Amino acid sequence: MAEMMENDILIRDVETKNIMTKSNLPVGGYSVNPYVGCTHGCKYCYASFMKRFTGHTEPWGTFLDVKHWREIKNSQKYRGQRVVIGSVTDGYLPQEEQFQNTRKLLEQLKGSGAEILICTKSDLVVRDIDLLREMGKVTVSWSINTLDEDFRRDMDKAVSIERRLCAMKQVYDAGIRTICFIAPVFPGITDFKAIFHRVKNQCDLVWLENLNLRGGFKQEILDYIHEKYPHLINLYQAIYQKGDRSYFRDLEQQAEQLAIESGCPFVDNELPYSLAEPGHPVIVDYFYHEEVRGSENTGKRKRT
Repeated sequence: MAEMMENDILIRDVETKNIMTKSNLPVGGYSVNPYVGCTHGCKYCYASFMKRFTGHTEPWGTFLDVKHWREIKNSQKYRGQRVVIGSVTDGYLPQEEQFQNTRKLLEQLKGSGAEILICTKSDLVVRDIDLLREMGKVTVSWSINTLDEDFRRDMDKAVSIERRLCAMKQVYDAGIRTICFIAPVFPGITDFKAIFHRVKNQCDLVWLENLNLRGGFKQEILDYIHEKYPHLINLYQAIYQKGDRSYFRDLEQQAEQLAIESGCPFVDNELPYSLAEPGHPVIVDYFYHEEVRGSENTGKRKRT
């Protein structure tokens, strides 16, 4: 197994028998991650749980496994299926420019008839616009939960919000369906209305998902709020220690009202495939991920 250090990132090659796995995400279908680990190092990343299965002891964000897999020769088996690229590892990390695993994957899926959904925080995806145009049903989603670059720098090592927005516009202008994924929504910090008005003319959908604190990063985020946003600590304790849902219930109502005022469809846990009328993206309520996980976008929730 080849191994090297590059910019304080441990990079190694790994062999994998099957690059495709069944997904239990709300959007269903299959998940595919051309890498293991994510050098964006988001402080709130739920995917850090992957370390339990990979044997990595390094801090999240400081390692990357470059997968090698047998060529997908029967891609037609995914016809009509949704294939999510980047469910736990961004396929367009800076290292993708060197290793090009995601582009190789797209080339193998070209002509498959699958519905491709790419989730990223990067602008490197514009490199592949030529290929994406040939994919049939394809969607690119950018995670943007703030317009404040200082807060963004506190949370992740990905490219700036402005670069993400510029990439979204380029892909949108190329006729490819785009999503602004406002996630995770940080209570009292994320201004989803401001983000909506910034992106509404360059995306087809706006997704909303709440900050879900669990595992090892929960206390780290709470400590950050206590230090940087002390006026919000009581709110965070109410939500994440006492289970108070009133804040996000109110946001759901605000989002639905925003949709009405803006002439936009508002749906709960659905993912209609279409290009939106310019300036009127579909707003999709994915708050409470635990209730929509594995629901295949049926519009139904697992009420607790």
